[in-house]
Amino acid sequence: MLERLARWLRVLGYDVASSRLAGPEAGAVLAQAAAQGRILLTRNRQLAEPGLGGDSLLIQPSTPLAQLTQVIGQFQLRGPWTLFTRCLLCNATLNPPASALTDAPGSPPSGTVTRQCPHCGRHYWEGVHTRRMRAALKRGLGPRFAEVVG
Repeated sequence: MLERLARWLRVLGYDVASSRLAGPEAGAVLAQAAAQGRILLTRNRQLAEPGLGGDSLLIQPSTPLAQLTQVIGQFQLRGPWTLFTRCLLCNATLNPPASALTDAPGSPPSGTVTRQCPHCGRHYWEGVHTRRMRAALKRGLGPRFAEVVG
């Protein structure tokens, strides 16, 4: 429901668990979030009702960057934060930067500084995609962008 928001929060360095459960099983997500000391971000009005046993926030906007703006404003999140320190898919903290050793297809050129996810093995490096993401943050967050990246 909010996987793209979860990825943007991970871009900012936040530890974000996500679940794709829906319907009756979704109630278990709220209990799990409470047990882990997390706040449930949801678009499900029933899960966001007070008194269900955990902290939650009903996400109103439909676009991911507008959702991110809501979360930053609601919880008064402040930067500067180190961008791109978590795996965008599995949430693990990335290994320290290292140089790529090969020119395998789909990999960065040899010698490019990369960070690898210790859990899923995915590689991350600075490139066009990170410039586009920074530009999207600047467009989506406006004046808050300077707070985000420091």
